[in-house]
Amino acid sequence: MDPFPLNSPGFVNLLTSQTTQPIEIGSSEVPKPPERRKWTIKEDLVLISAWLNTSKDPITSNEQKLGAFWKRIEEYVNASPLLVGSIPREWSQCKQRWRRVNEQVCKFVGCHDAALKEQASGQNENDVMKVAHDIFLNDYKAKFSLEHCWRELRFDQKWRSHSLTSNGAKEKRKETADEVDREEDVRPPGVKASKAAKRKKHGNEAAFDQIETILAAKNMLSKQKILDRLLGKNADTLTDQELALKNKLISELL
Repeated sequence: MDPFPLNSPGFVNLLTSQTTQPIEIGSSEVPKPPERRKWTIKEDLVLISAWLNTSKDPITSNEQKLGAFWKRIEEYVNASPLLVGSIPREWSQCKQRWRRVNEQVCKFVGCHDAALKEQASGQNENDVMKVAHDIFLNDYKAKFSLEHCWRELRFDQKWRSHSLTSNGAKEKRKETADEVDREEDVRPPGVKASKAAKRKKHGNEAAFDQIETILAAKNMLSKQKILDRLLGKNADTLTDQELALKNKLISELL
């Protein structure tokens, strides 16, 4: 006799308990990658300030490896009082973000130059900016979202707008965009270059001093000859001008 007839409550309970138990055959869940944290406007501005200050310091820029350069920028960013309470950034994140800022701003500089060239009478800066954004969208098929970075960098030498070439705005925009590949991590001359320039400057100054010394000696010799000639004349035959000149030369040379 079966211990649990098919229609018995015990058989139904046994079947239910077995079908509702989870069957573990190993976890199939794939861990999600950490969510990418977007850069805020405030972080962008601090990063720009960090890059400008670090890159323009000849003592700490080129005289160290690239990783050390970006490590300094990381320290600058994370120590900023403007970012108190924010999650710290790593140097690799700073470098990656800077590359994008640099690339996009360089491209927009060309677009803004083109917009200025096309500026009609009566148009103001807001009109020019709208045209520049339209040019950027048309050229690169994406909206320019880093205007705050452009405004921070636009007057710096590297990103300063230049007059357009006679070949037109399109060529200028291409030229500006190509600068990204050539100047991705461009920084001013380091310590060695600065010292060499300083030595060159001092060399030029020494040359100028030598020239001035020679000229002064020639001038003194010329005055001495004039005085000797005046002294060789009879005092009674000297004119008032010659007498005044003789007295002046005596006062200067003696």
